[in-house]
Amino acid sequence: MKSFDEIQRVYFSGIGGIGMSALAQLLRAEGKIVTGSDMQKSEMTERLRLRGIPVSFTQDGSAITPDVDLCIFSSAVPKDNPEHAKASALGIPTMSYFAAVGEYIKGFDHAITISGTHGKSTTTSMIANILVNAGLDPTVIVGTVVNEFGSNARAGGRKYIVVEACEYKEHMLNLKPEMIVLTNIEEDHLDYYRDLEHIVMTFQKYINHLPSSGVLFKNSDDSESQDLGYDG
Repeated sequence: MKSFDEIQRVYFSGIGGIGMSALAQLLRAEGKIVTGSDMQKSEMTERLRLRGIPVSFTQDGSAITPDVDLCIFSSAVPKDNPEHAKASALGIPTMSYFAAVGEYIKGFDHAITISGTHGKSTTTSMIANILVNAGLDPTVIVGTVVNEFGSNARAGGRKYIVVEACEYKEHMLNLKPEMIVLTNIEEDHLDYYRDLEHIVMTFQKYINHLPSSGVLFKNSDDSESQDLGYDG
């Protein structure tokens, strides 16, 4: 598959999702041709339309054309959706949203990911605004619309990217950041995780992705995070 710097046309299936729509906006801001689909209209799909991103509200596969370089699929789009079949029939490379973000952040000098059971969006927004006010011009993906950006994404420079990282189904393991901010760990998403121990073990695997020069920020008031660390 081509790198994100090389691809020109990207199709998002399930583009109205909070993470999908953020990545779509960033790629559009880079001058790529971005299109997508969703099952229903929403405030987010309207925001995308106003930013020059066409959205189809039928997912019969007809919106995916042979000139598309990459199809990115939301985890909410089932494998038997016609758009999966169309992309496969045309031989178009596909990625999950979380894998796509993992590839995208490789193009930045410093990737900062914020994760934990609670407070991710608030913490991501705060860190992003601190970096903006410091003149560091970060690129941002966050799970809410930030007042200062008027969006859930901010297209900045290529030095810093700040990303809200989801722990559901171990999605954050797709990311290999330079810095991790861990807000807290509690029992959550027990439709996937066996128990709290399983959650803690998964966060340790995520932390192990840090390079030797990486930085881990932990909440000193969170007892479940205290034994987590790495050999950096």
